[in-house]
Amino acid sequence: MGAIARGAATQPPAETGRAPASLQGTGALAALVALGGAALCFVTGESLPVGLLPQLSSGLGVSLSTAGLLVTIYAVVVITVSAPLTRLTRGIPRRPLLAGLLGTFALATLAAAAAPSYAWLVAARVVIALAQAIFWSIVAVVAVGLVPAQYRGRAVALVFAGSSIALILGIPAATWLGQQVGWRLAFVGVAGLGLVDLAALAVLLPSTGSAQPHAAAGTHPDARRYRLTVLTTILCVGGSFTAYTYVTAFLTRVSGLPLRAVAPVLLITGLADAAGVVITGLLLDRHPVIARVGPVAVLCAALFALFALGPSALATIVLQACAGIGLSGVAISLQSHVLVVAPARTDIASAWYSASFNVGIAGGPLVGGVVLSTLGVRFNPLVGGVLVLLGLVTVIVEARPARPSLAAG
Repeated sequence: MGAIARGAATQPPAETGRAPASLQGTGALAALVALGGAALCFVTGESLPVGLLPQLSSGLGVSLSTAGLLVTIYAVVVITVSAPLTRLTRGIPRRPLLAGLLGTFALATLAAAAAPSYAWLVAARVVIALAQAIFWSIVAVVAVGLVPAQYRGRAVALVFAGSSIALILGIPAATWLGQQVGWRLAFVGVAGLGLVDLAALAVLLPSTGSAQPHAAAGTHPDARRYRLTVLTTILCVGGSFTAYTYVTAFLTRVSGLPLRAVAPVLLITGLADAAGVVITGLLLDRHPVIARVGPVAVLCAALFALFALGPSALATIVLQACAGIGLSGVAISLQSHVLVVAPARTDIASAWYSASFNVGIAGGPLVGGVVLSTLGVRFNPLVGGVLVLLGLVTVIVEARPARPSLAAG
């Protein structure tokens, strides 16, 4: 994200011919907060089944593993349709499109709450995934189009702060509600949150064309660097989820923590995730290379240290927090960099970035499951660390300027 600030001139919105004052001050901030609220809704909705699997299993008469497929199917849909749907919707003005996506999210989540069968719930989740696929493909582009180019990194960080709040408050609160009054009311609550944010977006987001001129294309287009950024994303997210998916088993079996300690540790990790967003957001616009390489290095070191120091409960808690800082920093720094090196339109580049992120989310648990069943959960951070180490190599290679002779060839 941060490198976008270099060489990109601030340009006026397409429809007005001048930069409205509302986009330069509190109006832009309010709109970014509304976009962050939408991110909170989608992340909470995506992960809601994870904390309510027993209730979903018993309520719909399916096994736990079948209920768990709700998350896998969701990720597969996002991977498959992100780029095609982004192409189909590229001509739609962003405010009505985003409002429509939030409306679809809210209505489909209400439909999920009323699901009479597992198949109905799967269908509702697929609809939500379709909306999310478009949302994550365009939200960063919309965010950077609201502010002068020199503040692009901070704008994207503010939107991603909504994801962190979902981890800290949204998902735990929805899970608690579902455990107390039933999973259906938890879905209703999340749908209500989506309707509130829909109203905020409709009021606060400026009426602009399909993309702001200075945000529609990469400022330093480079297909090679873009491909390396996507590969780094897959490796880092996949490595992180190789370990994180089985964090409960690691905390209890390796670190010796009681089951009741898992939730507080995850809360600490969520707070660290938010800290990673803040730290990386401050670095993005002034030190973009550090903002990209640093989080990957932190994540890599944390995973290897978890393998080495896992039997120590205190060390594990600290290292889980460090991993949270690293992963959140990776997410926003690489998303921001996509908007710099996008070889064509930034919305399509962001769509493939979103797909690659979900490849990591879907692939990490598969790799981790193999490690768990063969080597044991102690080795999950080690294997995850190896994947992230490969990601560290690719991000360093990407960050190095190409030699003139090679560039000429």
